Amino acid sequence: MISDEVGAFLVRLARSAIESQLGLQRAPEPPRDSQLAAIRRGVFVTLYTYESKELRGCMGIPIPQTNIIDDTIRAAKLAAFRDPRFPGLTSEEVGSVILEISLLTEPELFKVEPRSLPEHIRIGIDGLIIEADEGAGLLLPQVPVEYGWTPEEFLMHLCLKAGLRVTDWLRKDVKIYRFAADIFAEEEPRGAIRRVSIMPRAA
Repeated sequence: MISDEVGAFLVRLARSAIESQLGLQRAPEPPRDSQLAAIRRGVFVTLYTYESKELRGCMGIPIPQTNIIDDTIRAAKLAAFRDPRFPGLTSEEVGSVILEISLLTEPELFKVEPRSLPEHIRIGIDGLIIEADEGAGLLLPQVPVEYGWTPEEFLMHLCLKAGLRVTDWLRKDVKIYRFAADIFAEEEPRGAIRRVSIMPRAA
């Protein structure tokens, strides 16, 4: 598990990467004795508007590429300036968004019959990755909780994210992986940072 100290540092690092790109601030110093160099995690950065919490950008690196610091900086810039669903973040907006960072565990391939997949998906714990010849996609574990999806709906939207048909998760040639995530977020823009616990909605 990633410590709260390291998680908070990485959120601040993500914000500083964005604000540095906009000419607003420099990067923070790493915490002491954090063993950052030993951390090997995929990194996703999500931006939400404050206080409405509407999505403003989300991109990342599913598999570690270099080190956790460089990967966090890259993911932050991708989310803020390269998400094709949104225009690039501006200096006027940056003080009105909150940042959330998801640190992914190594993906684990499901080795079950496709039709039984929904029985093995843990809403609020599992994020999902789909790989097919036609495309690939990823959804973080907090997404189905935010939208109140069932495991079947989670799989359907995963297919759509990859540009596939909603039932393509049933294909035997398609690979589906799961992963968990340590999630940290600002409570307000440039404010206190907390660990996020995902709680599925009551039925």
